[in-house]
Amino acid sequence: MKNAFNVFKKSLFPLILFCFFSNGLFAGVFNSKLTVDEQKTLDKGQVLIKNIAYQKNMCLNKDFNADCQALTEEIKQLNPKYLAEIIQIKPYKGNENLPEVLTQLLYNVSEYKGIPYFSERRQKYFNLYDSAEIQNEKVIYSDASKTTKELNALFVMEPFDKVYETISLTQTLDSVYYSSINTNKLRYKDEFDCVWPKKLKICILLFRDGDNWVLYGIGGVNAPRIPFFTERIETSFINRIKTFCSFIFSKF
Repeated sequence: MKNAFNVFKKSLFPLILFCFFSNGLFAGVFNSKLTVDEQKTLDKGQVLIKNIAYQKNMCLNKDFNADCQALTEEIKQLNPKYLAEIIQIKPYKGNENLPEVLTQLLYNVSEYKGIPYFSERRQKYFNLYDSAEIQNEKVIYSDASKTTKELNALFVMEPFDKVYETISLTQTLDSVYYSSINTNKLRYKDEFDCVWPKKLKICILLFRDGDNWVLYGIGGVNAPRIPFFTERIETSFINRIKTFCSFIFSKF
């Protein structure tokens, strides 16, 4: 009887562990959407870029912390038809001040103008933004451990001309949460309307995971899939989102 009970305990233990993992009590930063090869890329410190199309394909574990949950909800509400993730892991040691550095980099909107963008169709480099400026800003919240600012910015980005954005930028002692969304309708080369207000979003999240910093960028567009124009829209927006996030990540 005793031996049978011991066997039962041994068989029960893996089941208990499985339940813990399933409930997210020991869940990591990423979910099963991140492949083994992609994890190896991150382990090497390289930038991982994924075209994932829809929110359900995000590899970020929304239950890892409150910011991950908030970001996932933002993208879910956007309901994008085009979506990309950009991820990189940085060691904490030697980068202890990364939240301050990243916040300052994201806050300097005028510096976005110099970001190089490679046009696949034309096979040459252009400026991602022809101009970039903060029109006004305000502090939403500030104390010794957390600051949130809201910026209203104007960008000129071909082939869409003027893009007005509202940017939210929050910094804590060990995190940064950046979120930008367009506030005007965008036209493609003045030929047709392609993105309505509040349908283009870019988010960057920095948070600590033990001995590492996690840099997670995601950007998407809720735009119709128009025959003959879908590929052009996807290239125009998604490549620009990937360019912006990759440029920011490359500064560290």
